[in-house]
Amino acid sequence: MSLVMFAVVCLVLLLGYPVAYSLAGTALLFAGFGILSGNFESAYLYALPSRVYGIVTNQTLIAVPLFVFMGVMLEKSRVAENLLGAMTQLFGKYRGGLAISVILVGALLAASTGIVGATVVTMGLLSLPTMLKRGYSPSFAAGSICATGTLGQIIPPSIALVLLGDVLSSAYQQAQLNMGIFSPDSVSVGDLFVGAIVPGIILVSLYLLYVLLVTWLQPHKVPLSEDAPASLGLGALIAALIPPLILILLVLGSILGGFATPTEAAGVGAMGSIVLALLQRQVNLSKLQEVMLSTTQVTAMVFLILIGASIFSLVFRGYGGEDLIEQLFSNLPGGTFSAVLLVMAVIFLLGFILDFIEITFVVVPLVAPVLLTMGIDPIWLGIMIAVNLQTSFLTPPFGFALFYLRGVAPPEVKTSHIYRGVMPFIGIQILLLIAMAIWPNLVTWLPNTLYS
Repeated sequence: MSLVMFAVVCLVLLLGYPVAYSLAGTALLFAGFGILSGNFESAYLYALPSRVYGIVTNQTLIAVPLFVFMGVMLEKSRVAENLLGAMTQLFGKYRGGLAISVILVGALLAASTGIVGATVVTMGLLSLPTMLKRGYSPSFAAGSICATGTLGQIIPPSIALVLLGDVLSSAYQQAQLNMGIFSPDSVSVGDLFVGAIVPGIILVSLYLLYVLLVTWLQPHKVPLSEDAPASLGLGALIAALIPPLILILLVLGSILGGFATPTEAAGVGAMGSIVLALLQRQVNLSKLQEVMLSTTQVTAMVFLILIGASIFSLVFRGYGGEDLIEQLFSNLPGGTFSAVLLVMAVIFLLGFILDFIEITFVVVPLVAPVLLTMGIDPIWLGIMIAVNLQTSFLTPPFGFALFYLRGVAPPEVKTSHIYRGVMPFIGIQILLLIAMAIWPNLVTWLPNTLYS
């Protein structure tokens, strides 16, 4: 029944019903049917009020509205536009310079906002028309923007890492209790932020290396433009780069240095984004109301999905779904490797139809305790899941980043151009996943060094 319930939820979601209501409604229908037929203990539902209360009093999740506010405020304050203009003037006179600018600005935006959709749309509106005007191949331009936009999934302060960190913290404690460890260690959002830094740097470096290879091997895709921008003065470069870099340093530096929790750092980031907007003279009462409304909508969506997922996981456990997963993993040939590979494959496929929020709240709590009981490092598992989701968001035909760019791309950019353009970047991300699987220290070295 647990597997049937999971399949029914996927079907309901494919029919287009809201995620939170689909999760909660399907679970309650199955619970009611089970109670009437004597196959489900109603006592499981008694835990629901305490779970909801635990969600709304969770200190870690306060970081979600604060980071969302920071990202939306920066999006509205022309930080991306100024950054892209500065980088274009700096690199635009070189072959492939505009693509390099897009990747660098996308990485800085990812470290500033942590919102994938906003980055893809912003970069698509600002840079895609310019790249096409200068003769860039439509597929190469579209692929660069899509791939760069998904960096917000892995580079801190990522909303995905905040939610993953909270879920993995509970799963890790549950796994240790299952192993008879009654003074369990903890894993935090800050641990995931630190663990994501090295993979994030590697991914950006590989993107830049791919751009350089294309300019060398296929120069027709990135022609030199006759109307290259004038050289940028040092003052203009500093004015564009320093404000967002200071904000990144304040948010991440306070976490890495142990001066603030991610929630406290999110408050610093939210206030810093207001200061940046004031310095740019891009904020007024009307714009502030717009930012707060957008933040409230995203936050309400996240918490409603979390409540629906809590109901779903309760009923799933009541039907013995967790025991079923544990038996499945323990009977797989190949042990831990096969279990991780199966979970990664399922998450990758679910990324076609579910957003990272649903996968984080529905799938990860079901499989993570079993995997962590098998001795897997929770930080490594979290970063592997984050990069895996990032890859699924790029993969045709259902990748979310592709839909974001399709919505703002000019008519001459066909969907086939976007699909072809992202394929090399998908290969790069799969290469990173393989590298992290072979060398887990790529993820765990920095957290172990900082928190030894």
